[in-house]
This record gives sequence, C-alpha cells and structure tokens, in this order.
Amino acid sequence: MRIISGKNKGKHLIAPAKLPVRPTTDFAKEALFNILNNNYYFDEISVLDLFAGTGNISYEFASRGSQNIISVDSHSGCVQFITKTAKELEYSITTFKSDVYSYLKKTNQKFDVIFADPPYDFTQEKFAEIVDLVFDRNLLNEGGVLIIEHSKQTDLEDVSNFSYSKKYGGNLFSFFELES
Repeated sequence: MRIISGKNKGKHLIAPAKLPVRPTTDFAKEALFNILNNNYYFDEISVLDLFAGTGNISYEFASRGSQNIISVDSHSGCVQFITKTAKELEYSITTFKSDVYSYLKKTNQKFDVIFADPPYDFTQEKFAEIVDLVFDRNLLNEGGVLIIEHSKQTDLEDVSNFSYSKKYGGNLFSFFELES
C-alpha cells in the first residue's frame, strides 16, 4: 500500500502478511479522497476509522494534515501495526483494540468523517447496525459523513440516512448523512 498525497506522498508501507486485511486499492482511495477534498479541510477534521485493518485510510488522512484520528480494529496485530507505523511517521493516530459495535456503543466523541471498511461478507443487517449506531448515538458533527466501503454485490440504498454511492472497480463507497 502507498500513501497517495500529503507530507508522505508516495511512501510505500508493507504490512505483515499475517494480518487478516483487504486494504482499499490506491485507485479507490484516490477517488474517495478527491471527493473528500472538495468538502473538507483535512487539517480541521476529526476522523474515525472503523475496521481499520492496516491503517491505510488513517495514514492517508494523517498525511494530508488531519490531527484527530482514531483507528479501531478487533485484531491485535492490526492495532499494533497501526500504532507502530503512526509513531514512525509521527502521525497523531489513536488506536483502540475493540469490536467496532462495542466501540460505537461506548464512545461519546463526535467526528466529521467516519469511515468503515467491514468484511465484504457482512449481512445487510450488520451494515445497517453500523449506520444506526452512528446516527442514533449522534456521533457525527454537523456536516459530517459516514462512509462505508463494500462490494458491488451489496446494496445499501435502503439503509436510513443513505445519501449516495460511488463505484470504483469492484468497490463501492456509500455515503450517509443526516437527513435534513
């Protein structure tokens, strides 16, 4: 994986092979950050990265100037890798080893961007539970967005607060915002 833009643009990171991850492709990540770049000043936002895996998305936000980033993953190897890499790159990323649902039920912090990249074999109900927890617990700041990465076989258009989706290769990013 590599960092697309920012202070560490072009930096390649090698995650241990034993981690149970499927990092977002550079193509999809670049497209996602082009969308976000039109809506946010990265140095002014708070970010929650759920199912963080290698930390690929967290590093991209940090490289672009985000200072308030929380990465959550249930796998200790992933959390250790993110913590180590963030320290090496001098990124302000806080890691939590936790089940994502437990974390969402406990946190009272609000975020501008919440990014979730759960396993692609999730059921519709598990995807919807993420959305419900974020919006029922009011975890987004005004103007904030929840983005869920999923396969093109999954359709989240009927989930509450769905705004739109963008397809990049076999990946989809579904955007959820407060309904006005």
